[in-house]
Amino acid sequence: MEFRQLQYFAAICKEMHFSKAAETLCTTQSNLSQQIKFLENELGLPLFDRIGKRIALTEAGQILLEQSQLIFERVDYIQRAISDLKKMEGGKLDIGILPGDGDLLFDALLVDFHRSYPKLSLTVTESTEVYKEVVAGTRDLGVTTVPENPDERIVIEPLFHEEFALAIRSDHPLAKSKAIPFEQIQQLKLVMFGPEHQITKLIQYLCQEKGVVLDNPIVTSTLSSLLLLVEQGIGGCILPRMLLDYLNRENITAIKLLHPTPSQDICIIYRKDKFLGQAARLFMEVLQSFIQSVEDRTSRSLG
Repeated sequence: MEFRQLQYFAAICKEMHFSKAAETLCTTQSNLSQQIKFLENELGLPLFDRIGKRIALTEAGQILLEQSQLIFERVDYIQRAISDLKKMEGGKLDIGILPGDGDLLFDALLVDFHRSYPKLSLTVTESTEVYKEVVAGTRDLGVTTVPENPDERIVIEPLFHEEFALAIRSDHPLAKSKAIPFEQIQQLKLVMFGPEHQITKLIQYLCQEKGVVLDNPIVTSTLSSLLLLVEQGIGGCILPRMLLDYLNRENITAIKLLHPTPSQDICIIYRKDKFLGQAARLFMEVLQSFIQSVEDRTSRSLG
């Protein structure tokens, strides 16, 4: 059994079509069919059921596909580890973050990190599926809420505890209050992220628990839109307190919410069985240091 044959087999499984897989692999359909035949003869069982022009995986094919994926992951680990040894300052790093977190965690941080490690290719993508993408191996690191019942392959590095506050225009009557009961938000017009966003899910969960009904909130997909609507006096918005303190918008006041105070724990996640290069480790250290500096800065301003 050759590694190349496993690659051919996996390509057919992806396309479920011999000729399409041959095009993808830049080989002939006859060569592809021959290599699969060699595999089937070696294993002693067919890998595909041929039903007319369609094909389907047999039970043996399903087993081979599952085990092939593990082999591909280990080969990728080896290649990335060796590459990382050759160029400690180079390489690629793909990070998934929750929508809106870029404004707090990454805008200033990325500039400084790039200046320190200019050879590193860094990709940061906002996503509501950070955890699933890290588990699937499509992201090297994820910055997200602490997952419930995490996959055994996932490592969780605590980052910070995040509280949420009500952001309101500074000339609003409530802006003079340091804190208000959570239930009082039902008396306000709110602007919010969409239902798929983790902040919205948390607020809706707390509203159900407290029997709070929101007054047809305005929904938008970007943080900049939310802040603009608050500044224009359209409505209030519930956002991370650390973010609001960090942005320090002159026309926006942050008010603490009580009973309950919405909060969540943010962490860094990665796969323990996927190679974590020097670039990823450096980035985690820089991110943790950056968060500490933001917390120190906001605590000083509040003090």
